[in-house]
Amino acid sequence: MTGSSPAKLLEGSGLAFAFLATLAIAPDACSASPDANEGRAEVQLTLCAPADRVVHALNMQPRAGPITVWQFDDQTLSLYARGLRLRLRVASDGRSELTLKVADVDCLRADPGTALPGSGKCEYDVYEAGTTGAVSLNRRLDARQTTDLLAGRIAMAQALSSAQIAYLRGRPDSWPLPPDMRKLGPMALQTYRSAEKRYALDVSRLPDGQRYVEISRKVPLADAASAMEAMRKRVEAAGITACSDQSSQALAKLRSLLRQE
Repeated sequence: MTGSSPAKLLEGSGLAFAFLATLAIAPDACSASPDANEGRAEVQLTLCAPADRVVHALNMQPRAGPITVWQFDDQTLSLYARGLRLRLRVASDGRSELTLKVADVDCLRADPGTALPGSGKCEYDVYEAGTTGAVSLNRRLDARQTTDLLAGRIAMAQALSSAQIAYLRGRPDSWPLPPDMRKLGPMALQTYRSAEKRYALDVSRLPDGQRYVEISRKVPLADAASAMEAMRKRVEAAGITACSDQSSQALAKLRSLLRQE
């Protein structure tokens, strides 16, 4: 990362699987319901202050216990270079959610009837450094499937859903997956939400103890700029420092995880 060190916090383990179904924060109740073609955005701000201080200052409450997160890529991070991310979020009971995320998608032009099945969504990731659309497709895995994937007893191609494979096959240079792909992690993720349920706060801890803290809010794309301004004002009013690097931290996390193999 550039700028200040990421905030720190995150101890312990355990999670009810229901948490996986509620990772997305509810839209602001004060916002009008978006038109189906309007587009949704997740406005995100990376924070560089001690996370316990962030939680207290912003009056954040834990949504559930922490979960374990694994990323998948090869030695050269070729999946990320192609705009692809594979992520496994594992609950305390061993069940998990396997997510394929595809970057650089124009969500406003995507046909939700054909491009995305019911397990998918397309929304914009909004940072102060830029905005990009991304498709996410999910598959739930039971405890045995999760263990077999992490142990290498089944290949990623066997773990993916037919919808995820079809989406990859339909995208240039996305299929087949790299032959030397490996798991990277684990990271521990604790999610909080504000009292009025407008903001979510994610605190991630890497194996070496490095922490990342990010506050976010989901809004219609048309409201992204004003939502970012309001979120930054709220953070600054609470005496919390935003990191100087306000681009996505995904690549920095992958590089750090790769070094820690």
